[in-house]
Amino acid sequence: MPNNRDSLGITMALTMLAIAFPAAADPVPSNWESVLEEAEGQTVYWNAWAGEERINAYIEWTARQVDERYGIELVHVKLGDTSEAVSRVLAEKQAGNDDAGSVDMIWINGENFAAMKANDLLFGPWADSLPNYPLTDPDNTPAVRYDWTIPVDGLESPWSSSQVVFYYDTALIEEHPNNMNELLAWVEQNPSEFTYPQVPNFLGNAFITQALLELVDDTSIFYEPMQADDFDEATAPLWMFLDELHPHLWRSGRAFPSNSADLRSLMGDSEISIALSFSTTEASGAIANFELPDTVRSYVHDSGMIGNMSFMAIPYNAEHKAAAMVVANYLLSPEAQAEKQDPEVWGSNTVLAMETLSSEQRALFDDIDLGIATLPPSELGEVLGQPHPSWVDAIAEKWQERYVNH
Repeated sequence: MPNNRDSLGITMALTMLAIAFPAAADPVPSNWESVLEEAEGQTVYWNAWAGEERINAYIEWTARQVDERYGIELVHVKLGDTSEAVSRVLAEKQAGNDDAGSVDMIWINGENFAAMKANDLLFGPWADSLPNYPLTDPDNTPAVRYDWTIPVDGLESPWSSSQVVFYYDTALIEEHPNNMNELLAWVEQNPSEFTYPQVPNFLGNAFITQALLELVDDTSIFYEPMQADDFDEATAPLWMFLDELHPHLWRSGRAFPSNSADLRSLMGDSEISIALSFSTTEASGAIANFELPDTVRSYVHDSGMIGNMSFMAIPYNAEHKAAAMVVANYLLSPEAQAEKQDPEVWGSNTVLAMETLSSEQRALFDDIDLGIATLPPSELGEVLGQPHPSWVDAIAEKWQERYVNH
């Protein structure tokens, strides 16, 4: 163990080192040529959910593209839940690590973005400066400026658009339900033929949020920060519905699939005949990959379906901010967006506005075969906005308490 004199010497040495090699200044997003120059040779640690192999394969494809084009190494840090990365950044901040963080970029939205913004864990603003950002037509697309009602303020860049759809096997079902009450009646007549992922999985959250918005007459309260005194009365219709539904689910509601891939597997194995997805083209992609029979088709409820955008955020202490911005900008390119929208690749909808693209760029999307199970945009109905994160968090916690920890 060093004595006090040794400790003093170490402290002085570290101080002199800090003076000689000051922390590098953050890149300036508006100076894109400088960003590109700084990004070359950097490694981006992209923390992203890894629960779907098609998404993982798309991230690998992206890694090859940014390596060839920009000399950037992209490493997929695979997460079971986005909150893992948020907790890591928060722990680094508490430890005083303000410029050499281990997380360079996060696939994020909703409550995780709200938490990072509230705790000053984000770099920016930067997203509005990306060369490809105008292709989203932000002045006419509120969804790129608000994340679950929270203003984005340039702290994250959109990269994927999603909407919930149901899908069913037409060989087994003649008429699908058109709303939650009809779904309940159908499940009562066809026990074990439907289920949804366990909350707080994002698709499980989407299902119970969809149910809440359909079952409540006035939904405006859910788009404002939650007041604890309002919770029980406002959410009562949801719990009444789920209490009636669960005994008739797959495995009588005593177990739930973990995620969308597990749910799709149950459908492919004919254990259930109605499922749901947060991708309008998932069923077509699964058919193309021989995971589902070609008799499966998608449908939506009459009152509209939950939808949102996913974003890329850069932590305040990311070590490779320049390269992270370059990757985020590439993900907004027509080439990357079209590749992502192909059902045989992933099938996640683009965030780009077609009217902002050249004829050659639009052709990339026109050439995509969305598949036999995909609804055309005109039949997807109204997109219902995600409620405020405070409601989503509280409802997920109550779900766990009521159906898992009871």
